[in-house]
Amino acid sequence: MNLSPEDSLRLNVLLKQELQALRIDEGKLLVVGLTPRGEAKVQLHPNCPEEKYLRQVREMISNQVLGSPHGYPRFMHRWTRTGHARTESLTKLLRLGEPEAVAAVVHAEGLTEEIARHAWWVDQSPDHARAMLRRAQVATSDMGRVLAEFLVEFMPFEEDSQKVAESVRLVLQPGLVGEQVQASLWSRGQRKPAFRVGFLKTLPDALPSQQPPHPRLAELEPLLTALAEGGNAHARLLMRLLSPQGQAWLETVEGVLGRSADQGVVIQLFEAIEAYFAPIKPAEARYRDMASLLAVCTAADSGPADARLCGELAALRSALPEQDHPLLESLRVLACVGEQLIAPIFGLSDSVGIALRQSIEPVTGPLMPHVHRLRGKGTR
Repeated sequence: MNLSPEDSLRLNVLLKQELQALRIDEGKLLVVGLTPRGEAKVQLHPNCPEEKYLRQVREMISNQVLGSPHGYPRFMHRWTRTGHARTESLTKLLRLGEPEAVAAVVHAEGLTEEIARHAWWVDQSPDHARAMLRRAQVATSDMGRVLAEFLVEFMPFEEDSQKVAESVRLVLQPGLVGEQVQASLWSRGQRKPAFRVGFLKTLPDALPSQQPPHPRLAELEPLLTALAEGGNAHARLLMRLLSPQGQAWLETVEGVLGRSADQGVVIQLFEAIEAYFAPIKPAEARYRDMASLLAVCTAADSGPADARLCGELAALRSALPEQDHPLLESLRVLACVGEQLIAPIFGLSDSVGIALRQSIEPVTGPLMPHVHRLRGKGTR
């Protein structure tokens, strides 16, 4: 170890304190530690090439934190961004002064509000904010609002539409942003469909869109309510779709499909559809083309392998007037939609814009009549 005596002494003093986190500013040659009393800084004075000197500084820190000057690489190889870091190890990771160590912390299942706050002090980035807001214990805390505010401010600079959709989804979690911010995010969706996808995922029944109920809701609501109260998930979901909120959801889905310009948005949209219909999706529904899907879902004598779902369908079909049986058919079709339908297309193409929308027409073309039917635009 060839650290200058002054740096060695000051770093030892710093590392003996009650450190909560540590960061290294390579540009300024500055080591900064976060303690309960505030920040403590050590200005470095290299006596050899800076890169070599900084490596020696990291070895010293690793020796103090992990007990070995070479412990950091072996330690971190076990703590990748998979969320498996143990809670008791997270504070050690934050004291290493390494970007990858912070990444391991923000993705960890054992993340707490306090540790999240310390990690945010070390490195503020949109990826870290999104990772931490995926943890309920952070999203429901005061730190969650700090992270949400950061993501909202950063969104105009985010170029990846898939990350935009994910950011919107996360900041729309309860209690993070106010109505004015929600309205602003919704408005941005007029130009960038990725914003609307975030709403479809997080607020499917509370979209900032006004739509009238389906024309058949008034007549069908009593029988659907009775079945739903008896535990029929198909009846509950059909009534949900026919309501003003469901009609707004369907209208938004159609709008996003018509304006999507990149694969990331389409993938997240199909994930949103799958999540919406999850209560009635058959386990065997893993169709990779619409022809196979429609062959099963439009056959009146077919049903899911699951006995409960099959019984629900039979009870709903028996209760519905014959003229409304097409609604049940479309309900089944939407319930079998998922990202796997477009995966074969995207696996062979990296098209964007109009070319992308044309590439997915084998899926969207047969799908849209069922969306229209559930929207009351084609009930027969």
